[in-house]
Parts: sequence; structure tokens; C-alpha cells
Amino acid sequence: MISKDIATQVLEQCLITGGDFAEIFEEDSITNNIGLIDSKIENVLGGRNYGIGIRIFKGFKSVYAYTNDNSLRSMLDTAYKAALALGRVQDGKQVVLNNSKIITDINPIKLNPNSVDYQHKIKVMKDAYKTAKDYHSEISQVRVNYVDKEQNVLIANTEGLYVEDSRIRTRLNITSIASRGNENQTGHEGPGACKGFEIFEDIDVEHYAKEASRVAYTMLNAKNCPAGKMTVAIDNGFGGVVFHEACAHGLEATSVAKGNSVFADKIGQQIASSKVTAIDDGTLTNHWGSANIDDEGNKTRRNVLIENGILKSYMVDKLNGRRMNMEPTGSSRRQSYKFAPTSRMTNTYIAAGTDKVEDIIKSIDDGLYAKKMGGGSVNPVTGEFNFAVSEGYLVKNGEIKEAVRGATLIGKGSEVLMNIDMVGDNLAQAQGMCGSESGSVPVNVGQPMIRVKEITVGGRGEE
Repeated sequence: MISKDIATQVLEQCLITGGDFAEIFEEDSITNNIGLIDSKIENVLGGRNYGIGIRIFKGFKSVYAYTNDNSLRSMLDTAYKAALALGRVQDGKQVVLNNSKIITDINPIKLNPNSVDYQHKIKVMKDAYKTAKDYHSEISQVRVNYVDKEQNVLIANTEGLYVEDSRIRTRLNITSIASRGNENQTGHEGPGACKGFEIFEDIDVEHYAKEASRVAYTMLNAKNCPAGKMTVAIDNGFGGVVFHEACAHGLEATSVAKGNSVFADKIGQQIASSKVTAIDDGTLTNHWGSANIDDEGNKTRRNVLIENGILKSYMVDKLNGRRMNMEPTGSSRRQSYKFAPTSRMTNTYIAAGTDKVEDIIKSIDDGLYAKKMGGGSVNPVTGEFNFAVSEGYLVKNGEIKEAVRGATLIGKGSEVLMNIDMVGDNLAQAQGMCGSESGSVPVNVGQPMIRVKEITVGGRGEE
């Protein structure tokens, strides 16, 4: 990684047109990706990604540039061109890099994936494939994808910061397809963590493989879901994607600072049921969305977003913090050096409540149990959303009945938050990738089972 002396020269070059803050983000990443379809390895890809991003502020204005060439000449030229976008050359400013943070490693790695040969990785994949394929004769296809990534970063800025960090993540994705005639249904599981190859000592790969096939097979035999306003129980783990997409994106300063959020200017106000406490925590040991520092060099934090229904804080990055007159919250993230950072989620979840899962189901006379959620779409300005239920069941008189498919949950994030009237005690988290203006980043979503007393359920009913 570049030295303090070189970083100092580049940062000073950034300030020659009156900029009041500049930052260097250097990244050196190694990624391994293996794909398997129907017991055959389809692709084995390994690559290295290196570059340096340079960002300059002048008040609320920001300019971003990057280069793959780490020679001093190239970096100075990149900084010069970026600085010119903010004004004319004038007297520069001196930079002293005197803040080398001591990092506490919250994500210890036992076995670096780069030290593990491909045959060991492929064996894990083939074991998952066999378990998933053998679940039932109607499992027509199984796809398994393995990925590991080691990302080494250096962040230096004109406030004196000079800090390095290393992030290692490993993940396995399993997708099963159940078929009968022209009908196909899909199930998916994607366990991952901020861990090395030891993750496969900590998780039960067979469990996830069976789950992927179980969901596909169950939905193949399900009837179409009826439509209408219903009471809905949304289960734990990936059920948290509804809060993540429909609500938490509206708590990122990326949206709030521009007024593009229904939650803007509502700190201290009730925005959810008193049952709801929501947290974004980048400090959870070895969790998929965790890191020692964010991509601006701030230590990650446990940020309570909503407490007993009251909005307590936003997720704030440096630039939007300027606009909002708020301090950064360790929430600044980016996909790579090619992206300027902005406020993003890490591990975001609704905290556990005190209600029992069985009591939540028993409380529903006529409704839907959304055991697993799928993808969807959200309008971040209004919070209006539409989410697919990948595994659902009708609930009648307090009992889970037949499986249904084709269900969607339709509503507004702000209304759903107020309509949560029961929160279970079975908190769990699941892994995903979140896309936004600073690229795609790993995040955890989570919640215990929750009950939404009324929400619109879309469905076709029986044909």
C-alpha cells in the first residue's frame, strides 16, 4: 500500500483549488468464484482488483476520480484533474498524516480462503449439490456458487487519518429448481460470513441444501394465493428484507439529506409501533455485513435507528453529514475504489421482542404466514413497496394450513412500521447483497417473526 509520504503529496495536490477536505482510498482485492450446475463445474474465475480512488470536498461540492496506476506521477495527475473540477489553482495547504488508528479486529480469520486449493472448495459445492438433488425426484436442477474475497484497503485523508484494514468474506449460494411438466418453482439459500474457509466448519451445508430443495418442492405443490387485505406473520431471518428495503433505505443519509425520504426531519418522532426497535450494527463479530472500519476510515458502530417506535438516528456518511449538520456514524460504504462512498447499511435488523412464535400464529384468524421472502421493488421517496413471498402458507383459526404461491406484500414502509403489533423472540439474520449509488455491498438483514395486523396481499387465487 502507498506510504505516508506519497499519500501526503497526493492529498496536498488535491487542495490546490481551495478544497477543504480530500481522501485517498486504495484497494487491493483478490476474488475467487466457482459455479456448478448439475454436478458439473461451469466456471472457475479468480481475479485481482487494484486501484486508488481520490475524493475532494469544497463545501457541499464533491468530485471523485480513480486510477489503476499507483505511480506518484499518475496519482498526482489524477488529483490535479479532480481538483480543477472545483476551481482555479491557488495556494495549497499542508497535510500532516498523524492519525494512525489502532484497529481492533472484530472479524478474526482462522483459514484464509486463498490458502485453500480449489479441490476443497469444489468438494463443499458437490456435497451441497448431491444433498439438494437427492431431496426429491422432482428436483430437476441445482446450481451452486462459491465465492470468497479478500479486500485490503488503505484510507488517508487531510484530517490526518492514515489507516489500513483487511476484510475476508466467504459465501455459498444454493439454488434448487423443482419441475413438473411446464411448471417450475425455485428455492434458494445463501449462507455467508466475514470469515475464511472455516465457515464450513461452523455451518451445516446439508441443512441449507435441503432447505433450498424443500422450498422449491413445497411451492411446486402449492395452490395460488388469494388476494386481499390480511393479517400477515413474516418469519425471521430473510423476512427482514422488507424492513431493509421499504424502511431502512429511507434512514440512510443518502436519501435523508436530499429530502428524498418519508423519514426526513423526524428525529424524536414516533414512526413505528412501540413494539419496534431497529438497529444497524457493523460491529457484530464475523457477520456478513461487518467491518472494523467503514470506507471513510471511521470505526463501525452499533446505531439504534428506531427505539420503541421513536426515530433515534440515521445512517450518516461524511458528505451528507455536512449537509445535515450531523457526525458520521461509521456507515460509509462502497463496492470498490471505482465508487465514491455514501451511507449504507451493514447488519440491519428489527430487535427481538417478547412475543412467542406460537402465540403470533394463534392470534391470526384468517391470514398469511410468509415463511420466506423473495425480491421486490421499492420507491425510496414514498416507501411504497411490492415484495414476493417465496414460501407462504394460509393461516386459519390460529393454525398454519396449506402452502400458497404467487403471494406478494404491497404497501408503504411507514404504514407497515405502525401496523406491527407483535414481535417475536426468535431473532435471526440472513445474508444478501445490497445495491445503491455506491455499488453492491454485503449486508445482513434480520428480524424475529413479526405480525402486521393489516397489509395488502396480492395473489391470483385458484384458477
